[in-house]
Amino acid sequence: MTKSEVAAVLEEIGTLLELKGENPFKIRAYVNAARAIETFGGNISDLQDEEALGKIPGIGKSIALKIKELAATGSLKYLQELRAEFPAAILELFSISGLGAKKIKALYEKLQISSIEQLLKACETGRVAELPGFGETTQAKICKAIEERTRHSGYFQFGQIAHEAETLRSDFAAHPDALHTEVAGSYRRRKEIVHDVDLLVATKKPETITKFFVGHSLVESVIAQGPTKSSVRLRSGVQCDLRVVSTAEYPFALAYFTGNKEHNIELRSRALKRGWTLNEYRLAPLPVDAKAKKKKPANKIPKVRDEADLYRAVDLDFIPPELRENWGEFEAAEKNAIPKLIEKENLRGTFHCHTLASDGHNSLEEMAEAAQALGLEYLGIADHSRSQIQAHGIDEKKLFAQVAAIRKLNKKFDGFRLFAGVECDILRDGSLDFPDEILSQLDFVVASVHSALGLSEAEMTGRMVRAMENPFVTMLAHPTGRLLLKRESYQIIIPAILDAAARTGTWIELNAAPKRLDLDWRWWPMAKQKGVKCVINPDAHRAERLQDLWFGIGIARKGWLTKTDVMNCLPLGKIEHALRAKRER
Repeated sequence: MTKSEVAAVLEEIGTLLELKGENPFKIRAYVNAARAIETFGGNISDLQDEEALGKIPGIGKSIALKIKELAATGSLKYLQELRAEFPAAILELFSISGLGAKKIKALYEKLQISSIEQLLKACETGRVAELPGFGETTQAKICKAIEERTRHSGYFQFGQIAHEAETLRSDFAAHPDALHTEVAGSYRRRKEIVHDVDLLVATKKPETITKFFVGHSLVESVIAQGPTKSSVRLRSGVQCDLRVVSTAEYPFALAYFTGNKEHNIELRSRALKRGWTLNEYRLAPLPVDAKAKKKKPANKIPKVRDEADLYRAVDLDFIPPELRENWGEFEAAEKNAIPKLIEKENLRGTFHCHTLASDGHNSLEEMAEAAQALGLEYLGIADHSRSQIQAHGIDEKKLFAQVAAIRKLNKKFDGFRLFAGVECDILRDGSLDFPDEILSQLDFVVASVHSALGLSEAEMTGRMVRAMENPFVTMLAHPTGRLLLKRESYQIIIPAILDAAARTGTWIELNAAPKRLDLDWRWWPMAKQKGVKCVINPDAHRAERLQDLWFGIGIARKGWLTKTDVMNCLPLGKIEHALRAKRER
C-alpha cells in the first residue's frame, strides 16, 4: 500500500467509528493519525517498523500496530470487522453534499437508509423532512445534491486521476517495447473535468504492450482486450483506453486523440482543401473519383515525423495541446500569433497557503522547507481570518504573532522569503473581516467569499467589487467559489469583476487546487485583454499540496496566459514592489 492509501484506511475507520457513535477522542485519534501518515517523510517500509512508527507524532501504540498490519499485508482485520457492522453502500452517502456522519447515522437508525437510492426515495416521499434536525429545506438540498451527483456520474476532476495517468505514462515510457508514449485526450488538453483516460503507445510489439497494460497494478478490471485497442477500469473508477500504433502512425494518432471534436474537424477540413484525407493513422491523397472528368492534382504530402510536422503541413504553427478546443487557435496559428505559454519553471513563488495556525496541517518552517524544495524563491502565508470559525480562523493577536514569527524566520533564509498575509473573509456587505489598520501591516491580503453564497448576481458582484476597492486587498481568491463536480459557482457577473480588478489593480487568483481551478480557463483571455493580472496559488493546506501549482499551470496555459500575465513569475527582487503597488496608488 502507499502512504495515501494507509491514510485513507485510517480516515475510513474514523468515519465508521463516528457512525457507531464512538468516543470523539477515539475518532479524532484516527483522523490525526491519517494526517500524520500523509505528512510523514519516510518510506512505506518504515510503516512496518514499530520503532519508526513510534517516532511519528500523533500515533499511539494501538494505531501503530494497525498501520504495521496494513503496510505489511495490505489489509486490516479491524477495518473488516467495522465494515461488517454496516451495509456496504452506506459510505456512499458521504459523497452527498451536506451529509455528515451525524445525519447519516440518524438516517440509518431512524429510517434504515443505507444507500443513495434509499435516500432519494425517502426524500421523494417526505420522510426525511420529518426527522428531527432535517426539515423541508434540508430535504430539498439533499435531493438537489443527489441530482447533481447523478448528473456528474462517470466524470472526474483532473486532479483525481492525474496520479494514475502520470504513473501509466511513466511506466510505459520505461517499457523496453514502448517507442513513444503519451496520455492524450482531454487530460492532455488539461480540461478540468475528464471522462476517461486515453493512453497512446507506439510499438513494434503490440501484444507485449497490451499484456503489460491489462496486467498493470492500477487496473481494477478489464473491460475489453484487442490487438490495437484495450479498455480497463482503473482503481480510481475512471476508464482507461489503450491504443497501440506504429511509429509512423503515432503523430497522426496523437493529434487525433488529443484535439476535441471541433478542432479535429477543422484540421481535417484544412487537409481536404489541399487534396488530402487525414485520419488517426495517416495523411494520404484523396481517393480518385471515377465520375469526375478531371482530377485536380493534390499538393505533395510532406513527411510527417511529429505533430509539429502535421500542423506545418496545413500551413499552421504548432498548436499546444491545451489550446486545441477550436477556440481561436487556428486563426492565431495562421498569423504566427500563438503566444509562448507559461511553463512551470517560470513560477518563482506563490501565495495563499495555510498553516497549523488555522486549518493547515504543517508549520511555517515545514511550508517554507517544502517551497524551497520546489525551487521557489518566496511563499505567502495566508491563514483564515477570524470569521472562519469552522476553519479555526485566527484573531488579531494570533495574526500578529504569526507575522512576528515570519519576520524572525526570514532572518535565517538566504535567497528565500516568507511573506506575511491573511485570507480575509469578504463579509456580506463587501466589508472585510479585519479593519484597514490591521491589513495595512501585512505584506499582502487575499480576499475571499466563504459565506452567504446564495446572494443574487447583483448583490454578490457588488460585494466583491467593494472588497476589491479596498487598497489593501492584493488579490481576489477563487472568484466563483465553485467546487468541481460538487458545487456550482455562485451567481456573479465575471466581466464586471474583471473590470473592477483592472480598475483597482487587484490580482485575480487562479486557484490551483484541483477541486477548484478557479478562475475558469475560459475567462482568462478576456481578463488578459482587460489588463487583469493573474496569480497562481495552490490554496495549500498541506506542504505537499504546493505541488498543485502544476494543475494551475495547466489551466493558465489553457487560458492562453504567458509568464508576463502571471504576477508570481516575478523574481524575489521585483515581487516586493508589485505587492506594494496597489496600496501606493
